[in-house]
Amino acid sequence: MKTLFFAMMALLPAVIMAECTCEADEEERNKSKALKYKLAAIASILVASAIGVCLPVLGKAVPALSPDRSFFFIVKAFAAGVILSTGFIHVLPDAFENLTSPCISASPWGDFPFTGFIAMVSAIGTLMVDTYATSYYRRRSVVKAAAQVGNEEKGVVPMHAHATHGHAHGSVSSEAASGETELLRHRVISQVLELGIIVHSVIIGIALGASESPKTIRPLIAALTFHQFFEGIGLGGCIAQAKFKSRAVAIMGLFFSLTTPVGIAIGIGISNIYSETSPTALIVEGCFNSASAGILIYMALVDLLAADFMSPKLQARGKLQLGANVSLLLGAGAMSLLAKWA
Repeated sequence: MKTLFFAMMALLPAVIMAECTCEADEEERNKSKALKYKLAAIASILVASAIGVCLPVLGKAVPALSPDRSFFFIVKAFAAGVILSTGFIHVLPDAFENLTSPCISASPWGDFPFTGFIAMVSAIGTLMVDTYATSYYRRRSVVKAAAQVGNEEKGVVPMHAHATHGHAHGSVSSEAASGETELLRHRVISQVLELGIIVHSVIIGIALGASESPKTIRPLIAALTFHQFFEGIGLGGCIAQAKFKSRAVAIMGLFFSLTTPVGIAIGIGISNIYSETSPTALIVEGCFNSASAGILIYMALVDLLAADFMSPKLQARGKLQLGANVSLLLGAGAMSLLAKWA
């Protein structure tokens, strides 16, 4: 009995090491078939991304999707749920898996929870950019409005009417400054959100493009198409509210639409030399995924959900509030369900 016990103890490390292998999984590999799926993924994701980001932007042509309509809040809440789930369910677990892999050195990566730390620093950094940019633009708007009032008051105004006009101009200028600050804030939100989405999109695109297993790629096509479509609606809603010029809207929409397809193309190009289990790939992907998760979670909770859910329009209408909450849960739930396949 003792001999059997010691024999089992001797074999235990070998069993553990066998489970923690750093060799790529030997899946069903078919390069030509995988390439066909990758090309289909490029076309599908490109079209879905473009449609998603354009729908809110073209709100004038589709009145229901105009930022002023109630239905826009419902759609945006669903998209925010998708983005929130992307951060928590898809990106963050991938980052944990990357940075706790047995394929990378235990020191320093095993000595400290880098995934959570990088995500936290990324979220704090996003908050700082958000607040500093907003306060800068607010101060600039106030100075601009004050200068405008000063210039108007230099004109010929009767003495008895001067005080009344001053109050009126002050009120109008204050409202204008507030409106401009809100507009500039939407611009900051849309740009930071796009940054967070792009970082993640490039990584998942490269991973899909580098894979040579049709079995892995097939479910990813549907999952990423759905994912990019609703992420596009969320981003498009922010772009629509920011009221950028047509050229800026086109650049941001095109950039978002092309990011994942370009990532897939890069993955196809480096598929012969790329190894998903190499320490360098794991560390780089893990750090970028962690940073992306922090940005997406912050943006979804603070700039998309809190901003809309605390708005006077939503607070004053019980049915709209209920609809937005249900839509949020559906979006987060649907995206979370996709984690089973992707």
